[in-house]
Amino acid sequence: MQHQFPTLDTAAYDLAQQQRHKVLRNTYWLLALSMLPTVLGAWIGVQTGITAGLRGGVGLVVFLVGAFGFIYAIEKFKHSAVGVVVLLAFTFFMGLMLSRLIGMVLGFKNGSELVMTAFAGTAGVFVVMASLATVIKRDLSGLGKWLFVGVLVLLVGSVINLFVGSTAGMLAISTAAIGLFSVYMLYDIKQVLDGGETNYISATLALYLDVYNVFQNLLALLGIFGGERD
Repeated sequence: MQHQFPTLDTAAYDLAQQQRHKVLRNTYWLLALSMLPTVLGAWIGVQTGITAGLRGGVGLVVFLVGAFGFIYAIEKFKHSAVGVVVLLAFTFFMGLMLSRLIGMVLGFKNGSELVMTAFAGTAGVFVVMASLATVIKRDLSGLGKWLFVGVLVLLVGSVINLFVGSTAGMLAISTAAIGLFSVYMLYDIKQVLDGGETNYISATLALYLDVYNVFQNLLALLGIFGGERD
């Protein structure tokens, strides 16, 4: 009777797969944890109205400076526990920045339902993309540069529309953003599964931004189309 022993290549592959799934598991746990500061920040923002004055260009500058400052710090400390603390502080900041939109939507008669619908819709998108990432065998790393270009185009369009104030433009940008960041979810999860991203803090940051943008733009669309006034 012959005994088959795993070859070095097979053992190395299995070890790599275990490591990738560990990174993904830690990423999902930290992503779930990051929702707590986000909710807290949004609640404080709604209750205090602290972000009410951040309109137009001022709001955009505060958001961009704060967000990119945090992202730089997270990447700098991503190999230590400090990176987790900075990431959670960043998600609190993002919750504060989201509070103005949430407060506006909650002003509708059915505001709470719209927020929950946006949350459920975002969760549904995440589940679908996470499931697709596990069954798609094709390497999607080439998508990265195209997705990044898409984000730049959206950012430029958002800045222009900020001054133009076009409702149609906002609808187009929000719809495109939901599609773009949904695909980004698939890409970022696949990067972890394929070994392209090995740091769970960086992976969490990427996925958090995907989830945040899908939720924000979905909530904006629901507020425009589904908001019921008293």
